[in-house]
Amino acid sequence: MQIQVHTDDHVQGGESLAQWIQEEASTRLARFKDNVTRVEVFLTGVDSPKSGEGDKRCRLEARVAGRQPVAVMADADKLAAAFTAAVDKLARALDNDLGRAKDIHGRDTIRAAQE
Repeated sequence: MQIQVHTDDHVQGGESLAQWIQEEASTRLARFKDNVTRVEVFLTGVDSPKSGEGDKRCRLEARVAGRQPVAVMADADKLAAAFTAAVDKLARALDNDLGRAKDIHGRDTIRAAQE
């Protein structure tokens, strides 16, 4: 699973922030490594020069092999909080999306059948 980190001009942290995000995302999303080919992390400052409540945004897009991409977003006061909230949302969204491809017995459903 490849993890790419993108930031805007209003986000500070540089290489150390990108490294932390890559390690955290790899750890938290490890159970999806067989299905997810790439995760893109977009970090932005909503109120660019100002600082306040919910002014940091994290958007995650997961590219799932053979399926549509899954995207989530979270806002928080700090980048770390926005990222952890978004990663938790992404894990739930991937559970739901990949769970639909299997029936209760773990077999492929007709929705996932290739013709």
